[in-house]
Amino acid sequence: MKIVVAKTAGFCFGVKRAVNIAFEVARKKHKGVYTLGPIIHNPQVVERLRQRGIVPIEDIKEKGDIEALIIRTHGIPYSILGKISSMGYEIIDATCPFVKKAQYYAKLLSEEGYQVLILGERKHPEVRGLMSYVSGKVLIINEKYPYPKLKGRVGIVVQTTQPIESLKRFLSYAIEHAKEVKVYNTICNSTALRLKETEEMAKNVDVMVVVGGKNSANTTQLATLCRSLSVSTYHIETSSEIKDKWFKGAKTVGITAGASTPEWIIKDVKERIKDIGG
Repeated sequence: MKIVVAKTAGFCFGVKRAVNIAFEVARKKHKGVYTLGPIIHNPQVVERLRQRGIVPIEDIKEKGDIEALIIRTHGIPYSILGKISSMGYEIIDATCPFVKKAQYYAKLLSEEGYQVLILGERKHPEVRGLMSYVSGKVLIINEKYPYPKLKGRVGIVVQTTQPIESLKRFLSYAIEHAKEVKVYNTICNSTALRLKETEEMAKNVDVMVVVGGKNSANTTQLATLCRSLSVSTYHIETSSEIKDKWFKGAKTVGITAGASTPEWIIKDVKERIKDIGG
């Protein structure tokens, strides 16, 4: 059984940067350091940080011994950033630079008087953060639901992990229904490359194993893409979930992973599959 691992699998630039920042802080500080929400969408990495004393919290009211707060890679709402800035905590900003750029463009479009539309998942922390940079009403666009009626001038920004095809489809709709459309393509390039490589791989293997957090939007997109190509697909977080029967009769197995999946987990998955018959 041949095993092929995607070159683009694993940490993207923004995640690698955030994780490095967090572990460096853990090395220097030993108490009173928290992240607002999980720093990335990978439970195993979050647990390793917890073991080193850096714990995720959802509300600063949860803890009374806060000395420093690490801003997660997805960013946080503008109002919360302002609140914690005024409270005297040391703020360590690990927000992905590409997310920062999307926040800037959302604010700019709002200031220029456009009706701001965000293409993405409403409940995703990155999108909640983007919404906070817009004054007035903001519309969240998602292909799971009918597109809203558009009029006048609309400005579009995109959750960084959205597939480019989703943006293309919505733009086709927007230019037919709005008088003016201004768009900032804030999709991270590594997301597009990972989806493209995964698609090509899935067409040439018998089984696809997608590795990453079940709460990771971009990892879930990879699994959805593979399934749409009618290849047997399994979305797992660690090698402990692998079952021998998945690979019965398989000659080639592909492994891809989301942007928040560390290299050590990908290697562990590869070794587990190799033990089965690689």
